[in-house]
Amino acid sequence: MTDKQIVLIKNSWRIFRAIAPELIGEVFYSRLFLMMPSLKPMFSSSMDTQYKKLVDMLSFIVARLDKMDEVSKTIKEMAIRHEQYGVKPGHYKLVGSALMWTLEKGLGKDWNNELKDAWTACYNVLADTMIAAAYTKDENPV
Repeated sequence: MTDKQIVLIKNSWRIFRAIAPELIGEVFYSRLFLMMPSLKPMFSSSMDTQYKKLVDMLSFIVARLDKMDEVSKTIKEMAIRHEQYGVKPGHYKLVGSALMWTLEKGLGKDWNNELKDAWTACYNVLADTMIAAAYTKDENPV
């Protein structure tokens, strides 16, 4: 990610964060489960709790984008937990797609190609880090 992309992400997150976490979570997970209904059973806890976790983790990461070394341990630990829940490497592409769709809908007129490229770059760094932390090369994605 470039410095400009980091600024774009942080500025857009400030706008997006004004939306209630419950609404963000509902839109994101509805989109994810629409794309792949078989993922829904992975979420045994309250979805309200899951919505808050999603927004809290994104806030944590976005706040530290310019200091990724501060979050790499947390990201790797999260990846291992996700693997234990049954998440496979191929699921990360679906999650990224659902996240981009949610951001686009939430940001409305503020969403553009430059912002999409910035968020995509950010998500790819996170997903690649998580996949590398939790899976071996021998595993097959979904």
